[in-house]
Amino acid sequence: MRCALQPFGPRQTIGLDRVRRIVTAIAVVFAVIVMMPATSGFAQSPTPTASPTPTPTPSPTPVPVPTATDTNYDQSAGNSTLNLGSGFLSRLGNQASGGVNRASRANPGGGGASVSTEDPRYRTWYEGYGVSVRTDPQGDFVGDKRKTFGGVAGFGARIAPGVNLGFSVDQSHTDIDVPLALQSATLDLTQIGFNGSVDKGPWTWAFAVVHGFGKVHSSRDTGFGFATAGYRATVDGALTEISYYWTKDQMRIVPKGALEYVRATGAAFQEAGGLDPLSVGSSALSRARVMIGAEIGRYFIFDQKILDLSAYGKFVDNFYQDLGSVQVSLGTQNIIVPGIGESRYGMDAGASASLSLTNTARLYVNYDGKFRNELRSHQGAVGFEYRW
Repeated sequence: MRCALQPFGPRQTIGLDRVRRIVTAIAVVFAVIVMMPATSGFAQSPTPTASPTPTPTPSPTPVPVPTATDTNYDQSAGNSTLNLGSGFLSRLGNQASGGVNRASRANPGGGGASVSTEDPRYRTWYEGYGVSVRTDPQGDFVGDKRKTFGGVAGFGARIAPGVNLGFSVDQSHTDIDVPLALQSATLDLTQIGFNGSVDKGPWTWAFAVVHGFGKVHSSRDTGFGFATAGYRATVDGALTEISYYWTKDQMRIVPKGALEYVRATGAAFQEAGGLDPLSVGSSALSRARVMIGAEIGRYFIFDQKILDLSAYGKFVDNFYQDLGSVQVSLGTQNIIVPGIGESRYGMDAGASASLSLTNTARLYVNYDGKFRNELRSHQGAVGFEYRW
């Protein structure tokens, strides 16, 4: 049986259409595959937005604050006033009970003259002196150096047998240097003193009182000029002393015990000039101490003149010290600054040489030293005394 033949044209057309559809489908699938990563990447990478510019926070304006070292000169001036008052008291006490003066009252002619010999009733004396002081650092106080020059004029009288009174004036100028704080000051001080003594056999009771007033001028280097100030200072003090005069031939030993109280004040003030001038409040410091010691002396006679040599030593107990405190202000800022003082225990020592030219006139030189843990003081004096 013979199969009928299929027409060739339609079959060929159907095959080509199928091929075209397959190719078209493959092309569409390929295009989709190629486009998907680009679309996904575009979707996952959003366009970045611009960040806002941060506004800078303004820095706070610094507020100046005073420091405890800014007024070291005021601490030094207060301590100087206190010590000058104490030094004047000591010299007045020595005028009343010192070995040379006591010997002249007990034996005015010297060299074995009769004790009953009438001694001159009045006397006057003049002294010139210099003092060098160094104070060590204490807390916020960086230490200082001080130099004082002064003079004393005095008058005394015997108002009754064994009873003597005196009056004297002390004028001094002190230069204060606080080099590590770039500060300095001057103190001009006038002191008025009264002293007296009562002799009873070998015993002598002596007393002295002083009142002083003066002016402090200060200068502080601020780095942008000098801040300066001027203010008042005062000092008051009293001393009482008991001594026993023991003598043998040309030698003497005079044991002594004394009680002293001194108080110094400084007025409030306002600095002027420089950078950030300070306002400083008033100050007050006081001290009470007991001193126990002895003087040893000997005199020599030659060519109708008398040379007297002596030395002394004292143990010092500053059993009471009120160093006070000062308020220091700069604008609205305030701090409290304490004063400076001495160590509680210390020693005083000194020596003297006196040349009696006649029974009424004599020349003398003195040395006095004060030795503390935080302070050392050396004083030299030259004087002349005349009696009539």
